[in-house]
Amino acid sequence: MSLVMGIVNVTPDSFSDGGLYLEKDDAIYHARKLVNEGADVIDIGGESTRPEATPITIEEEISRVLPVILALTDEVRISIDTRHAEVARAAVQAGATIINDVSASLSKVAAELQVGWVAMHMQGSPQTMQNKPEYGDVVNEICSYLTYKAGEAEKEGVPEIWIDPGIGFGKTTDHNLQLLANIDKLVETGYPVLIGASRKRFLGEILKRNGVNEDSDNTDNRLEGSIAMATMACYKGAAMVRVHDVAATVQAIKVTKVC
Repeated sequence: MSLVMGIVNVTPDSFSDGGLYLEKDDAIYHARKLVNEGADVIDIGGESTRPEATPITIEEEISRVLPVILALTDEVRISIDTRHAEVARAAVQAGATIINDVSASLSKVAAELQVGWVAMHMQGSPQTMQNKPEYGDVVNEICSYLTYKAGEAEKEGVPEIWIDPGIGFGKTTDHNLQLLANIDKLVETGYPVLIGASRKRFLGEILKRNGVNEDSDNTDNRLEGSIAMATMACYKGAAMVRVHDVAATVQAIKVTKVC
């Protein structure tokens, strides 16, 4: 069965749960809840990478994530969601064993530390990525990019390599749908595929296209769509899905598995 990565954002401004788990104790409590619900990995992030997010200092990011990692490292596998080498090193020293890298630039750090690494595709930066993203052939371009990045990481000696097409990171709704419809092409690269579509804006846009009066700013309205995308991704061969709603996703994947 595909693995489930539970999201814990220790931030005031993440798109779905910003501010809910900014306090250390709240973040730790939520992470333990996700583990009890069946999360195989907990992905801890201290800097929001939502569209137009404001960057923070390295020191602030480290101060947010380290206490949470230290509290959980003996209980569950920890992934650090960062694009900064200094944060990755501090997190791994504290017990994280995966670098979830939205910049796809930290493979040398992962090789140096001998930990897992997720290469994610993002067009531009969080501040610019949704400013009219364009591709000639979104599926082939992203497959080529991720295969190249993963190949580089192999040569550098990264022991565990994942690829992530970066749903919502510099993509329109149609780009996201094309990528999700062609997960099998990512799987054919031979690298385990991670898909993160949970609660993202394109799910609300799909509902609106189909006549559902959905409040696009209320991410809680995207639960059903998130579960649908996660189960479809697993059915198509994704090795792990990154989600906010762990219990519901785990149940849906288990049901899908028997079909």
